[in-house]
Amino acid sequence: VAPASADGPGSRFKRTADAPLNSPDGQLRVEQFSKPAGDDVIYQFWTFDRKQRASRLNPGEGADLAGYAAGFRFSPDSQWLVRMQKLGAGYHTLFLYRRHGHRFSAATTRPLGDLAWDYFFAQPVSRDMKRDPGDRTSLHHAQAHLLAGLGDNYAGIGQKWPDSRFLVISLSFDVQGQETPSAWVEGWRCAYDLKTGKFSVPPDFAGHNAAAVKLP
Repeated sequence: VAPASADGPGSRFKRTADAPLNSPDGQLRVEQFSKPAGDDVIYQFWTFDRKQRASRLNPGEGADLAGYAAGFRFSPDSQWLVRMQKLGAGYHTLFLYRRHGHRFSAATTRPLGDLAWDYFFAQPVSRDMKRDPGDRTSLHHAQAHLLAGLGDNYAGIGQKWPDSRFLVISLSFDVQGQETPSAWVEGWRCAYDLKTGKFSVPPDFAGHNAAAVKLP
């Protein structure tokens, strides 16, 4: 059971069975806590340093964004933390946090996954695809995932990027249930620059992204 403290989740929340995730520099760890809420479960995500000082990652989000357990990845330099969050059946997004001493705080005002979708729908590839920017469910089974490979700065997919500079995000949605299906994507990739806060599509992604666009 979590310690009953103003600097932690309190006794009503219980630590999940998931093993804590330690930062590469060994100074911080991430733990998940949950409590029942009617037919739902509410999760909180906390970081702890070696002195057991606690910092909550998701204050004020509510059960709609924190009703599921999450996955986490640290950047190799331990200065960034990505939360990989299920939103519901077939829906998934990403949150990004930046380190400040022994704490992390939100690095973007909206979920990183939402920003990636905004970038995608500003590209010519989305010309025949429709969504309502104010409704995250307007894209059926919209999923934003962190591509595996952050630990080696994506050397495994042929990149030679500076340490802890880029995240690679994979976007997918489908057109299930549409009377007149439009095009959709399965694993369209973009890169997020942690230094500038901007998205791009590296030239090396062109062939993969062309194959990721599916036509009815």
